[in-house]
Amino acid sequence: MKKTAALLLTAAMTMTMLFAGCGDAAKDADTKNADNEANVEDVSGTESAQGEGPLADGVLNVGTNAEFPPFEFVGDDGEPDGFDMALIKAIGEKLGVDVVVENMEFDSLVASIGSKIDVAIAGMTITDERKNAVDFSDEYYEAVQYVIVSADSEIASAADLEGKNIGVQLGTTGDFIVEDIEGATAAQYNKAVDAVNDLRNGRVDAVIIDKNPAQVFGEQFKDEVKLFDGESPEFGFEKEYYAIALPKGDAELAKSINDALAELKEDGTFDELVTQYIGN
Repeated sequence: MKKTAALLLTAAMTMTMLFAGCGDAAKDADTKNADNEANVEDVSGTESAQGEGPLADGVLNVGTNAEFPPFEFVGDDGEPDGFDMALIKAIGEKLGVDVVVENMEFDSLVASIGSKIDVAIAGMTITDERKNAVDFSDEYYEAVQYVIVSADSEIASAADLEGKNIGVQLGTTGDFIVEDIEGATAAQYNKAVDAVNDLRNGRVDAVIIDKNPAQVFGEQFKDEVKLFDGESPEFGFEKEYYAIALPKGDAELAKSINDALAELKEDGTFDELVTQYIGN
């Protein structure tokens, strides 16, 4: 009997421990589930905050390269000025945000979007290569490349550029064009004016740059250089289109900027800026 009672007591204690263990395990599981649910809520909150976009804080951080007159240059006050600067500030007004401009090297603009800056505007041509890294706004200006040579140069066609040392601004369309000219070498500069100055000093044979800055330099150094329209049959360069570079995949920001740009064209502001800064 004693033996039987002892066995029954042992069994009862074992069952009690098992139920207690199950209770603790269930309690631990509930606690872990609650923690997991809290973590899910925290993550979703973070994603929501990140999804607010560049305009959420009321500031649009813009990158440019103020070495490309008349689209961007350093004004008398030491700050970036020009058509692109006026345009992006007008877009900012339409969007109700402050525009903060950072002047940087042209070749670093695309890589800086989404980290140092929100967007870039710098007389930037839409290219397939750039589309791999960024999206673009609607185009806002049609352009073509010009060739600048010294006043006594015999260069007068694309064929004459073969084997020559050609000055370009790093990362621009002119830089890409030289890659396709047989035997030509690209002398790359961070500032277009440095390329033109080396042309004047005989260090390069020609400079390839967009039409509008080329015309500015042509007027500035009219006794020393001459210009060729790259769209002419002698050169055959294709037209290109400028647009604002945007973060890849940010459809909401793209729509906001495109809508503002359309409004500026509709209300006449865009044409006024063209007349003020470009003149044609």
